[in-house]
Amino acid sequence: MTVRVQAETFDPGAELSAFGQGRADLGAIVSFTGIVRDDAGSLDRMVIEHYPGMTEKAISQIVARAVDRWALADCLVIHRHGSLQPGEQIMMVATASKHRVAAFEAAEYLMDYLKSRAPFWKKEFTRDGATDWVAAKVDDEDALKRWSD
Repeated sequence: MTVRVQAETFDPGAELSAFGQGRADLGAIVSFTGIVRDDAGSLDRMVIEHYPGMTEKAISQIVARAVDRWALADCLVIHRHGSLQPGEQIMMVATASKHRVAAFEAAEYLMDYLKSRAPFWKKEFTRDGATDWVAAKVDDEDALKRWSD
């Protein structure tokens, strides 16, 4: 199981290729790559802050829950911090299991957690100079409720 919180970009194809390399025991690998989205067409950049150590610990705990709940063979979570431009990768989740349903559900669980509960603070900077902290969305909170333990 791998959790990385990093400023530098990553290559999702290379990460996915390395993730499943040499694993004949797997029946499914599911991956998701999140991208910085510019909904309004005015985003200059998003700045993501976190507390080193605390963030990795929190994500590692939820990864451990996912591994136990879905009997995952492997799991990868990469989340970036720092200044990100629209269109850049912001995060990646990959899950591996013997069965596709477990891999899909675990990936969704992890993505919902990362969106709503991972200790990141996001601030958007627009081209006209406005700034705004990104608030939690009702839809993201509702998605997380379906996984109540």
